[in-house]
Amino acid sequence: MKGKTNEEILKTREEAIEEAKCIFGDEDINVIDSFIKDAPHDANPLWYLGQSILLLSTADVAYFAKEWRNARGCVIENLCANEYGLLTIET
Repeated sequence: MKGKTNEEILKTREEAIEEAKCIFGDEDINVIDSFIKDAPHDANPLWYLGQSILLLSTADVAYFAKEWRNARGCVIENLCANEYGLLTIET
């Protein structure tokens, strides 16, 4: 989400959740809150990636929102999800 404001990130997240609900139906959606609000003040991108992969390890499905291929962290998360057999949705 490099270069995006918190508002842009949350808007993209809400759009992704709505699309996932269309795919799976409301009853099957349990969203993992991956928007990290209380990061250490000196957290670097690798710290965020580590937290994201930790959360990914608890998921059944990983949804990759539009433009995910433009963010190296998302590319790495996608690789991890695919390498470990997690169902992915790529928009």
